[in-house]
Amino acid sequence: MLFSVIVIFRVRENVNFTGFNKMSMNVKRFLIIAVAAILLLNGCQKNNQFTISGKITHAEGETIFLEELLVSSTVPVDSVKINKNGEFKIKGQASIPTFYMLKLSDQKFITLLVDSTENVTVEADAANFSREYYVEGSVGSVLVKELNDQLKTTSEKLDSLESLNTLYQGNPDYPDLKVKWDEEYNSILQEQTDFSTNFVMNNPFSMASVLALYQKFGDQSYVVKDLQTMRVAASALNSVFPNSAHANALYENTLQLLRDEKNAQVQKFIQEQGQNSPEIILPDPNGNEIALSSLQGKVVLLQFWSALDRGSRIINPVLVEMYQKYKNKGFEIYQVSVDENRIEWVDIIDQDKLSWINVGDMEGSAHAVQSYNIQTIPYNYLLDKDGSIITQNLKGPGLNKVLADIFK
Repeated sequence: MLFSVIVIFRVRENVNFTGFNKMSMNVKRFLIIAVAAILLLNGCQKNNQFTISGKITHAEGETIFLEELLVSSTVPVDSVKINKNGEFKIKGQASIPTFYMLKLSDQKFITLLVDSTENVTVEADAANFSREYYVEGSVGSVLVKELNDQLKTTSEKLDSLESLNTLYQGNPDYPDLKVKWDEEYNSILQEQTDFSTNFVMNNPFSMASVLALYQKFGDQSYVVKDLQTMRVAASALNSVFPNSAHANALYENTLQLLRDEKNAQVQKFIQEQGQNSPEIILPDPNGNEIALSSLQGKVVLLQFWSALDRGSRIINPVLVEMYQKYKNKGFEIYQVSVDENRIEWVDIIDQDKLSWINVGDMEGSAHAVQSYNIQTIPYNYLLDKDGSIITQNLKGPGLNKVLADIFK
C-alpha cells in the first residue's frame, strides 16, 4: 500500500512537477500527513508481525497449517508446504498473546501461545509431532509446553496404575494392592493439581494460565478446582488483556462460578437454618427500623420488589387482595424494596395502596438480597409462624391456595 502511494506521487511529479509546486501549502501539508499516517500504519503492522519457522523431519512436501484458537472454534491463518529439507516458515500478526494450533493434521498439532514480534522456532518429527517437540523464541509457547508435558506425564502415571488394577483383579493380594494403588493414584492427582495451581499463581499475567485453568484429567474433571486461584488469574488477565476473548471468557466463567458457589451456600444455609431464616432489619418510609423476626407468630410473605419494576407492579394488586382476605387471620407481608430512589418508592406505595410493612435502605437492600439469594424480582418466601420457610416464589393462584390451606 505504501509503495503504491509513493509511485503515484512520483508519476505525478514527472508529469506535472510545476503544477505540484503551485499547490497550496494546505494541500501539501495534507499529503505529508497522509504519507506519515501510512508509514505509521505500515510500521505498526510490522511491529505486530510474528514468524513461526522450524524443521519437521519426515514431513517433506506436506502442508503445515496455522490456525488461531478462538474460545469455541478455530480460524485458519496461513499454510505453507514443508520443503525438501523439512523446513517451513509462516508469518502472522498478533497485537496480544494469542493461542494458535500448528497442524499437520487434525490428530497431529502443537498448541502455541504467540505474542507480537516473536520469532518462534519449532522442531519436531512428524511421527511424534504432538507429543515430542522443541520450541523456543516464545515465552508463552514454552509455558504451554511445560503445562502439556506435565499433564502428559501425569496421565501416563495414572494409566499405568489403572492397568495394574485391571491386571491384578482376582489376585489374592489385590485388595491390599488396590489400597496402596488408590493412595498413589490420589497422590499423583494432587501433585498435578498443586503443580497447575502453583503455575497459575506464579504466572497470573500470562495467558498460559488460561490453559492451566481449563486443563482436565482423563475423567474430564478440572485439574484446578480452587476458585481463589481462578479469581486471581481472571482478574489479572482481564486487567492486562481486556480485548482478549479468552481472558474475557475466563473472567465471566469465574464470576458465574463464584455466583453459583455463593448461591449454593445461601441455599444450604436456608435449608439448614429454615427455622431461623436470615434476619432483615430495614427502615420503613418513616425511618422506623423493622425486623423480620418481630413478625414471628404470624404467617409472613417476604416479598422482594422494586417500584420501577413492571412485574412487581403487576403483582401488587394480587397481594392487596390476599392481604385484605387474610390479614385478620394472622397473615402479614414484609415487602423489601431494592430501589434507590425514595420518592419513587413512597409514591408507588401510595399509588398501589400497599398497607403492609414496606422496608428498604434505598441502596438496593443488598444485604437482604444476598442473604436470600435473590436473583430476580419480584421474588418471595413464605414463612410460617416460627419463621421457618414453607415455600418460595409463589404466584397469585399458588399463593391463594397455600394461604387458603393454612387459614382454613
